[in-house]
Amino acid sequence: MSTSLLHHPSWAQTSRGTNLEMWSWQTPHTEQVLFIGGVHGDEPEGVQLAQHLLKWLQSREHSADAKSLAWSGALIPCLNKDGWNSQQRVNGRGVDLNRNFPAKNWSSAAKAPRYFPGPAPGSEPEVQAVVGWIEKHRPRLIVHFHSWEPCVVYTGAPGLAAARVLAGQTGFQVREDIGYPTPGSLGEYAWSEFQIPVICIESPEKISGPEVWRLFGQGLQDLLQTDWRLLL
Repeated sequence: MSTSLLHHPSWAQTSRGTNLEMWSWQTPHTEQVLFIGGVHGDEPEGVQLAQHLLKWLQSREHSADAKSLAWSGALIPCLNKDGWNSQQRVNGRGVDLNRNFPAKNWSSAAKAPRYFPGPAPGSEPEVQAVVGWIEKHRPRLIVHFHSWEPCVVYTGAPGLAAARVLAGQTGFQVREDIGYPTPGSLGEYAWSEFQIPVICIESPEKISGPEVWRLFGQGLQDLLQTDWRLLL
């Protein structure tokens, strides 16, 4: 890695004032990728995958023979810290962060309380922080980590090649659609507003951190070491 991994321990705050951390790095002459874990607080596999990715990035700082990264980027290990602390999907105000983004198709409807999209699009400070970062940095790709039915979902056709890299040898299906409407999701927002492809990794549920890294770690390493111009 040509530059250091920088830690931003209070990059943003949650609705309850809990600090959110971010890690970032810059590689000359590259595009940005944004990784996000813990959008839903009851999906620990996504946070564990983000934490293992962070450990891998940190290990490279002390390796003289590490292959150069082909991307600059940022990593938010856990966006929904209050939900994570409470082991609930929603944030501290009961809002599903992945229905709160100010996408053109945001809707106030929710089929259950756990999908409550908030009182208005972009009402939550966690979402506002991500939106602000996207607007400032305009990443070329966004990847967020979840757990449900194992698959890799991409929003925006240019994300297909990167989604296949991330799926790697898992055998999990690569899909253009999760299978049901997601108004106000990160994918709907970033693609419709900025044509930034978004990839959602859906890990199997109830697996350990080492297991989720075994599934997706190589794909993440391959992505970060592949020239973005070959993928998008």
